[in-house]
Amino acid sequence: MNAIAPVRRLTVLYDAECSLCAFLRDWLLRQPQLVPLEPVPAGSEEARRRFPGLDHGATLEEITVVGDGGQVYRGPAAWVVTLWALREHRPLAHRLSTPSGAWLARGAVLAAAKWRGAQWNEGRRGGGQWGGRVYRRADGWAYDPDAGWTHTAPGCADGTCAPR
Repeated sequence: MNAIAPVRRLTVLYDAECSLCAFLRDWLLRQPQLVPLEPVPAGSEEARRRFPGLDHGATLEEITVVGDGGQVYRGPAAWVVTLWALREHRPLAHRLSTPSGAWLARGAVLAAAKWRGAQWNEGRRGGGQWGGRVYRRADGWAYDPDAGWTHTAPGCADGTCAPR
């Protein structure tokens, strides 16, 4: 008989370059937690060190949550287990874990993915310049939960910047 390891801590891998993901990370951290949640940027050096067996490219495409006992949750299951960890949202997680609730959870994940895709495409059409709603660190943007988004133009003193 296999014993199932209890979940005592969850690591939420999130896309640090996604404004929706950063907003949800901050929201999660403000919620009363029954099971501690630790956000870690997906695909980061820390995520790769902590979870060497994961497909880190896939973690940037789909929300992934890792339990302290090695449990891996992806997509709708990741959302449900994350809500389950929150005191005020555990009843909702139980409803979403039913067959009919799973459809709603899947719809929420697909809606978020569609929004992220639209924002990513809008940012690409803008050539990396502000104009869409996607802010990329590679373009000089940084996010601070207290100060919001700030921009520092890349330096061109060495003449390597392309003219605009």
